[in-house]
Amino acid sequence: QVQLVQSGGGSVQTGGSLRLSCTASGRPFREYSGAWFRQAPGKEREFVSAISPSGSNALYEDSVKGRFTIARDNTKDTLYLRMNSLKPEDTAVYYCVADQQDGEALTRLTSAYDLWGQGTQVTVSS
Repeated sequence: QVQLVQSGGGSVQTGGSLRLSCTASGRPFREYSGAWFRQAPGKEREFVSAISPSGSNALYEDSVKGRFTIARDNTKDTLYLRMNSLKPEDTAVYYCVADQQDGEALTRLTSAYDLWGQGTQVTVSS
């Protein structure tokens, strides 16, 4: 069984940067698409970004385009989210997710991902 363990996150001021990491264990991570979701207090969980198993395709939610970058290192079984120019509205618990799949298609649907990390808090103060 694959497990996802997240690290990174924390508190920064507006305009700051953070990097989230998510390391998979149990099976080669290259077999999985990876994504990040977030959930702010009182709000529904929302899609942030996704990357295909090879890393050749990426997808971003409109509000993070140009500020966040998703990446993966399959030799380290690790998924990353680099977050620049952070805003208070980025404050949320961020979740790493994965879905075992063939091909390079990506989806924003929460239901498509059956593996979830433990979540990590990101707080951006003004």
